[in-house]
Amino acid sequence: MNVLIVRPDGIGDVLLSLPVATQLRSLLPNAVIGFLTSPTVAPLLEFHPDVDYVRTINFTDPLIELRRAFSQGVDAAIFLKPFRRLMWAAWLARVPVRVATGYRWYSLLANRRVYEHRSEFSKHESEYNVEMLSGLKLRPGNVDPPTLVLTDQERSAGALRWATVLSPRIVVHPGGLSARRWRPRHYRDLAVELGRAGYGVMLTGSQTERSQFEQDAPSTALLPEGITNCMGQLSIRELMAVVANAHVVVSGATGPAHIAAALKIPTVSLFDPRRNNLPVRWKPLGTGVLLRPDVPTCDKCLGEMCPYWDCLDRITIDKVLAAVARAIEPSTRLTILHL
Repeated sequence: MNVLIVRPDGIGDVLLSLPVATQLRSLLPNAVIGFLTSPTVAPLLEFHPDVDYVRTINFTDPLIELRRAFSQGVDAAIFLKPFRRLMWAAWLARVPVRVATGYRWYSLLANRRVYEHRSEFSKHESEYNVEMLSGLKLRPGNVDPPTLVLTDQERSAGALRWATVLSPRIVVHPGGLSARRWRPRHYRDLAVELGRAGYGVMLTGSQTERSQFEQDAPSTALLPEGITNCMGQLSIRELMAVVANAHVVVSGATGPAHIAAALKIPTVSLFDPRRNNLPVRWKPLGTGVLLRPDVPTCDKCLGEMCPYWDCLDRITIDKVLAAVARAIEPSTRLTILHL
């Protein structure tokens, strides 16, 4: 059976979909398991033992290209998120088994429907994803945290980037688009304070994130010695290799936190208080510290109209420094702190 797992969105979304492939490998040992994802995220899946092949699409691709992604012997497509055009393309490609949620009007394009409201936020995203296997008449088990695979050469190259940096080594990732972010100047000042405290620090992020960071924290170019700015310089697998050689990754509720967890590196994650960013659903599945402002959970960000508009500013640099020190200590669970 050739099963295609469909999740063409963000880094964290795809990483939290990997347990689906792992359980498929266990439940259907002879299955051929593929992933349909975005070109940006696809390199994450290289060398993974539970992924036999990867196909990529862009949401702007014409329908004929999307339809082609579901050709070449795909027996079943599992839509972990119900993208309408992709479900339409799978229907046009006559994929025999099409699994998706049953709660959208276009769920008619699926012929195996799973009825579970993710909006209830009662489970982790990885658990919701694995439950979709019930559409293949499989009984999923407990979720194992996702893992990522690096070659020895990649790990060595990542270690070289830290060669002139002090230890313990801290990745500070100021980027992220899916959640409200801690202010760039806070990340800049955190990096400086970590350096003063004797840590080696590397800043990571995309070129777009670097431009935004330097615009909002203009003295970034004057960072003291011992802080390496690699923003805009790393491919996704180079970022994985850098993270794999770090002691802690500090970031918002964004993809690199999930990369770190999948590589068994502790995280310090700063979560905003919106309901659709609740830790119960989106926390990294690893060790470390999760920081969340002690304010009421909100349905959406109202900006300066909100009396708790300063919510993330309540997470001070000193509190993040303390969380880094705590995360470095051996731990068997993720600690959630409301500040």
